[in-house]
Amino acid sequence: MSFFQKKLGIDLGTANTLVYFPEKGIILNEPSVVAVSENDNRIVAVGLEAKSMIGKTPDDIVAYRPMKDGVIADYRVTEAMLNYYISKALGKWNLLKPEVMVSVPAGVTSTERRAVVEAAMKAGAKKAYIVKEPILAAIGAGIPIHEAEGHMVVDIGGGTTDVAVISLGGIVASTSVKCAGNKIDSAIADYIKKTHNLSIGDRMAEDVKIAIGSATASDEELMMKIKGRDFITSLPRTTEIGTNEIVKAMNKELREIIKAVKDVFQETPPELAADIIDKGIIMTGGSSQLRNFPELIYRKIGVKAYLADDALYCVAKGTGIALGHLDTYKKSIIAKR
Repeated sequence: MSFFQKKLGIDLGTANTLVYFPEKGIILNEPSVVAVSENDNRIVAVGLEAKSMIGKTPDDIVAYRPMKDGVIADYRVTEAMLNYYISKALGKWNLLKPEVMVSVPAGVTSTERRAVVEAAMKAGAKKAYIVKEPILAAIGAGIPIHEAEGHMVVDIGGGTTDVAVISLGGIVASTSVKCAGNKIDSAIADYIKKTHNLSIGDRMAEDVKIAIGSATASDEELMMKIKGRDFITSLPRTTEIGTNEIVKAMNKELREIIKAVKDVFQETPPELAADIIDKGIIMTGGSSQLRNFPELIYRKIGVKAYLADDALYCVAKGTGIALGHLDTYKKSIIAKR
């Protein structure tokens, strides 16, 4: 195995975990879900297999996400999940302990950082480096972060939205809000329950968001038939819903994300703000792919926004690039062991 293959970049997300090999790219993308037996506290399944169990498990098996709002909510289960992903990524080379770089939200505390480092080490890492997600997203999006110019990144994941202004390799102004893909999915499910008396699960809500969701209303709506349980009769039922209803459903959450962008602009030095106006705002993360999200930001902020290429994978790509050039990006590492 080559020198490069002993390094793993991990985008440890609330919704999904991505693993990146420098020079090979993303080799693993699975849900951050673990199924645990409550009888003996045994881990039954991880990743795709565990996600398929959500809402369908026997009473003694619980499928849940050990990451909450971008940070570790259950240390033991997160460690087991990391161990599974590291072993799966290394395959037959899993006896070799890799150097690992893990992403964390911009607002992470020192205690939360240490928890990620400890979990990575116990999961089999030889060395562990922690870097904030907006920095990695910017690197993965091809932004020259070491220039003396301002760049704004809005990284919208599953658990958190990170907004940061980056210059000279560091974060000048930032915020991290616990409003992102998962909260948007819950808002869609709540809206459908209230307006259509239909109970749907998180997976169906996410499917609706992807299939017909939009950040702005449209004259030409997309329509979708959704299946769930009638809230009054408790019997199965199908109904049809359109894009503009989903826009209403997500309104509060999208306003919270827009407010986060405004808040960071208010903290940004004028010279860097001028750079951002010229260059635009870069959007990364899976939930940034919601239709017309850049247009909504332009309407509300007055600054052009652009979806990065491979927006879902920018943080993971950033871990791989930074791992391959540790000396270049050492200023960005906030914790290591």
